[in-house]
Amino acid sequence: MKLLAKRWSPSATDLLRADHSRVVATFHRYSSDLAPRVKLGLVGRICLALEVHAQIEEELFYPALRNAAPAIVEESLLQHQEMTTLIGALRGMDADTPAYDETFFRLMRAVMHHAADEETRLFPDAERMFPEEMAERGARMAKRRLELGLPRARELARNAARLVPLSGLVATAAGVLAGALLYRRAIRR
Repeated sequence: MKLLAKRWSPSATDLLRADHSRVVATFHRYSSDLAPRVKLGLVGRICLALEVHAQIEEELFYPALRNAAPAIVEESLLQHQEMTTLIGALRGMDADTPAYDETFFRLMRAVMHHAADEETRLFPDAERMFPEEMAERGARMAKRRLELGLPRARELARNAARLVPLSGLVATAAGVLAGALLYRRAIRR
């Protein structure tokens, strides 16, 4: 496993940095003037990614660093709690209210601060202290991400569908229906 992990897996810190990059890129797609369903799709995608990311860090990454960098790990855990509170608030709000935008932007600031802390302080420490463990830990983290994401595939799909313009959804549905009818007709012959 160790040889395969070293050869094919991203390191634990590279995997976490990529998570940060994906979430930040999605943050940049958000605007207060978006349709509520699009806001729900973007925020749902971000919240799901953050929940999975935080759980992976808390289960597999932070425990290895707790003794080496206890203050930074504790600060990161407190930041996770703040993000969890904001995610819960967003999930209980209507997307067409000004409070939704305000809460979203608070979440965005909290996440960007957290990512900057980790990428400038915690990750370099981890890479310096545990260079040989990063690939294997990255492989375990990637596997855990799949385990956590699979049961939430429906939520992921729902968020993705909210990001497609309604006209695109109607055209897709019409195409699927037409294809099904043609297939049915071809089978009957």
